[in-house]
Amino acid sequence: GIYGLEVLANDVEDEDHNTTRFVVLSREPRQAPAGNGPVVTSFIFNVRNLPASLYKALGGFATNGVNMTKLESYMVGGTFNATQFLAEVDGHPDDVGLARALEELTFFTTDIRILGVYPADPFRAQSVLFASDAG
Repeated sequence: GIYGLEVLANDVEDEDHNTTRFVVLSREPRQAPAGNGPVVTSFIFNVRNLPASLYKALGGFATNGVNMTKLESYMVGGTFNATQFLAEVDGHPDDVGLARALEELTFFTTDIRILGVYPADPFRAQSVLFASDAG
């Protein structure tokens, strides 16, 4: 299995092209070391309730060349007054580009929490190659 985990059931997705993901949590923070191949960083952040705040918050990733592979939004407290986002990016927080992007993100958010830094599965590289060939 991926990441050395035991596969309990195959083909649990409802569509062939879907990928089912699971999260492994630990009490103590553990990060994949920088420089040991491609990694992914997952984090959550809350944007300030201002016009164009999400646009401004994400600008640092574009200007620093950081590829964002996931962005999901969640309402906080069941209202539209605050929105929390789950994001995944290619790279390690110690990488210069990602460090700058995360620093810039702090200017437009009320809270940022890194959930984890982990080795990227080789499937990600295959998917990128497939997408670039299709385009």
